[in-house]
Amino acid sequence: MLANLDPLILARMQFGFTVAFHIVFPAFSIGLASFLAVLEGLWLATGRQVFMDLFKYWIKIFAIAFAMGVVSGLVMSYQFGTNWSVFSDKTGPVLGPMMAYEVLSAFFLEAGFLGVMLFGMRKVGPRLHFAATLMVAVGTFFSAFWILAVNSWMQTPAGYGTNPQG
Repeated sequence: MLANLDPLILARMQFGFTVAFHIVFPAFSIGLASFLAVLEGLWLATGRQVFMDLFKYWIKIFAIAFAMGVVSGLVMSYQFGTNWSVFSDKTGPVLGPMMAYEVLSAFFLEAGFLGVMLFGMRKVGPRLHFAATLMVAVGTFFSAFWILAVNSWMQTPAGYGTNPQG
């Protein structure tokens, strides 16, 4: 049965599977990062141990979801080049900078403070740790903004044109 399938259909199936697998992790980690910031803020404000216990429980799940999102996102970005190389060539001048903004402004912010958030509770103090948790949450929102901007442009491309020279 697969022998009769067009390579375009197979590429779409592969990319569809990758996107369907990937989207679960960023969507979950965006909400969970904010939830973690709220839990830690409540713990700092009230001193109630239940908030810290919840934070310690959910941060493990956040770390796994974040890691899985990074790994599946890398696979997806490589598929843009392998499965959709002509698309990448034509849209690269628009999508490339937006993806770079996402990496530079959002992913580096998330990843830079993630280490402090995961391993720094005893090393940096509670307020600085809370600031790191907030930066991870802010980074997830920036990441969502840039990825939605890319997706929006792909759905309704505007503000870019080609001429006879390309």
